[in-house]
Amino acid sequence: MTRGKVKLSFIVNEEARKATYKKRKDNLLKKVGELSTLCGIDACAIVYGPYEPEPEICPTPDGVQRMLSKFMTLPEFEKCKKMVNQEAFMKHRVMKAEEQLKRLRKNNIDIEMENLISQCIKEGKVVHNNMSMIDLNALTLLIDQNLKDIGRRMEAEEMPMVMGDGHVEMVINNDDIMPEKLFMDLMISGHRNDANLQN
Repeated sequence: MTRGKVKLSFIVNEEARKATYKKRKDNLLKKVGELSTLCGIDACAIVYGPYEPEPEICPTPDGVQRMLSKFMTLPEFEKCKKMVNQEAFMKHRVMKAEEQLKRLRKNNIDIEMENLISQCIKEGKVVHNNMSMIDLNALTLLIDQNLKDIGRRMEAEEMPMVMGDGHVEMVINNDDIMPEKLFMDLMISGHRNDANLQN
């Protein structure tokens, strides 16, 4: 049976809070020791709890003092390079989540616009589908990008052919040109139809 996700919030019941503190503190100190042993690194933990008169230290007071002394001798830049508090850590997590959401939204818009382009080519006319200005701008950007990709592919597939008189003629695959020309014709036709409707 899988363990349910724990809601991270303050535990109001004091007895439950004390039991949770002891259990998680012991697990934390155990993990610090395992991390140091398995990965061969210096790791320590100092826990100030409300239930003990003195802070609990892992691995030992001498070991912690040695690591802290080593840390304090580092240049300021090295000390701060990977140092975070809870607020900075959460801000970083939120920023990464926002960036991922932004990428996913852009991918969804690109897919919608690609489907619209395919529909326009299939039906032989521009299908507006109550598109907003944001949608039209996204469609324009995607078309520009597709045309650039087609242009690069055409340049890559240009093949020189030597004629009998020694001249060189460039041979281009017309199959790459047709989709671009067809779609541009559809867009021009659609704009003309819109202008006629407005007049």
